[in-house]
Amino acid sequence: MPELPEVEVTRRSFAEAIAGARIQAVVLGKPLRWPLGCDPLSLVGQQVLVLRRRGKYLLADTSQGLLLIHLGMSGSLRFGHGLPPAGPHDHFDLVTSQGTLRLHDPRRFGAVVFAPGGEHSPQAVKLLGALGMEPLSDSFSLPAFQAGLKKSRMPIKQLLLAGRLVVGVGNIYASEVLFMAGIRPTAVSARIGAERVRRLHEAIRVVLARAVDMGGSTLRDFSSADGMAGHFQTAANVYGRDGAPCHACGTAIRLLRQGQRSSYFCPQCQRS
Repeated sequence: MPELPEVEVTRRSFAEAIAGARIQAVVLGKPLRWPLGCDPLSLVGQQVLVLRRRGKYLLADTSQGLLLIHLGMSGSLRFGHGLPPAGPHDHFDLVTSQGTLRLHDPRRFGAVVFAPGGEHSPQAVKLLGALGMEPLSDSFSLPAFQAGLKKSRMPIKQLLLAGRLVVGVGNIYASEVLFMAGIRPTAVSARIGAERVRRLHEAIRVVLARAVDMGGSTLRDFSSADGMAGHFQTAANVYGRDGAPCHACGTAIRLLRQGQRSSYFCPQCQRS
């Protein structure tokens, strides 16, 4: 599933190219997770002003509203001139004066939703209103993060994945973040001491920023809007390394299941 780093890499790969483009046509394929929410013809003539990101959503501000794009579990975007004819898994084409933006999504859990009132419209609030702090922004404060942990009895790995306190720490990145901070995935959030909270806060920033710099993670078919695969998975310390020696201490990495998700950790480096 594309997480924050993959979505941010995707955004950067075509944000400048689409800024200022005039929408010329909208072509819909098979239904996606949620309906577009407007007549496709109503988008024609609008201008794409800027492309932003909130959590795992891409936000394309237009002259009359906001397009929210979610990649779902298997979605990816392409942007450019001269794209081939749409295939069976291409479900949304935004044809603009500066190129075509295409959503390819074999499993159709992705979505494109138009919010005519912008970010404060009911459509946008429903999708964005419960999202936590942005980890790569100034809003990700240590005191607020620590206060959020103290309120939760959830295991820290599952709290990070929930996205209500901080967004974007997906399964791969949660395992890597907790390894860097020296915290076991099963640790109760409220019981994590102040120094370990500080290390965890810093690790979230470091790991996610590094993942963005490396183009995200490509485990199956993720690539950015210009067709580039990610490489973060090749530098993982624990994720996907069950039984392999820890790079730091040599102890065998272990795998456990938490809420039907795989958690990888070093029992020596992450004792509690």
